[in-house]
Amino acid sequence: MSQRKERKESDEADLKRWLSNAKKVVLVGIGNPLRKDDFVGLKIIRNLENIVPESVLLIEGETVPESFIAPIVDFNPTHILIIDAAVLSLKSGSFKLLKARQIARYSTISTHTLPLRTFCDYLSRTTDAAIALLAIQPQNTSFGEGLTPTVSAVETKLTFLLSSLLRGNS
Repeated sequence: MSQRKERKESDEADLKRWLSNAKKVVLVGIGNPLRKDDFVGLKIIRNLENIVPESVLLIEGETVPESFIAPIVDFNPTHILIIDAAVLSLKSGSFKLLKARQIARYSTISTHTLPLRTFCDYLSRTTDAAIALLAIQPQNTSFGEGLTPTVSAVETKLTFLLSSLLRGNS
C-alpha cells in the first residue's frame, strides 16, 4: 500500500475515532464563497443540511465564526468540529484532523477576522467540548466561485464520511 493511501486511511480513522463517543456535535464551516477552494468548509455544511440528526448543529461561519459563539455554547456540545481550508503543505485535496492545541502549528488561509486559535481557545474555556479542525489543503484560493476538481472530490468524500459517522452508519 502506498504511503499516501495509508495516510488517507489514517486521516479517516482519526476522524472516526474522534467522533466515536460524540453525543452532541457542532460542525462549523468556515470560508469565503468567493475564494474558490476556501469555500470547501461551507460547502460541506450545506451538503449536510437535512441529512444529519438533531444532535448535530450545522453552522455556516463564513469568515466570522466568532459571531456564532452564543449558539454553539447554548447547544452544549460534546464535540465541535471546525471545517476549513488550510495551508498544510500537503498535496491539494489532502485533509488532516487537528486537535485545538495543534492549530497554531499550521498557517490557515487568512480570510478570517479572528484567528482560529483564538476562536478555539475561547470555545474551550466556555464549553466542555472536544474541539478539532478538519483542515483541507486547497489548490486555488484566488477570487472566483466554485471548487477546483481536486478539492471538490474531497468535499464529496468528506460529506459522505461525516454523514455516515454522524448518523451512526460507520
